[in-house]
Amino acid sequence: MKFTSYAAGLLAVASQVSGHYIFQQLTANGVKNAAYVYVRKNTNYNSPVTDLASKDLRCNVGGASGVNTSTVSVAAGSSVTFSLDTAVYHQGPVSVYMAKAPGKAADFDGSGNVWFKILDIGPKFPGGTWDLKAAYTFNLPKCIPNGEYLLRMQQLGIHNPGGLPQFYIGCAQVAITGGGSTDLGPKVAIPGAFKATDPGYTANIYNNFNSYTVPGPAVASC
Repeated sequence: MKFTSYAAGLLAVASQVSGHYIFQQLTANGVKNAAYVYVRKNTNYNSPVTDLASKDLRCNVGGASGVNTSTVSVAAGSSVTFSLDTAVYHQGPVSVYMAKAPGKAADFDGSGNVWFKILDIGPKFPGGTWDLKAAYTFNLPKCIPNGEYLLRMQQLGIHNPGGLPQFYIGCAQVAITGGGSTDLGPKVAIPGAFKATDPGYTANIYNNFNSYTVPGPAVASC
């Protein structure tokens, strides 16, 4: 009986870990690059960030510096793709943020009121179905100024009502070319952009789930 309980516990842990995932590859200029070439490498394996006050919400655990990460030049308005090691498994929204570095993206930790959102992917109603995929493709804004940026991919797992929502995060380093002159906003600080009282953070997706607001600021528009 003790062995059976122990084995069941191990299986439960294994199942939980296997349900996690990592944003680790960036496709830019039509090229799918190897893991962690242009995406900062995290040090927490595939575990999520759950502390709303943690600086790890910016670019994941171990992602505060990009000195060991390359920066890719991409045209404003072009298409890029973030790929994961395995498809997103937990229900919840996907969001993409950018922050312009004061200098080199590799030297930028993402501190300050610098983050603006360029994409939200929420549930589809009726039914409340989520876009759970192994890769997400989107276009960069056409109007943003040239320069180096952190490009932050986020998926928020809200599959366990009453438990702590789980942030899965990856930051790529990009150098925008052929851009415009629009200073997009609103800009927010991370941590600080997400509150424990946000309806999209506390939502129960299994009970009367008929609408949803993705946490964070409004999506910026050119």
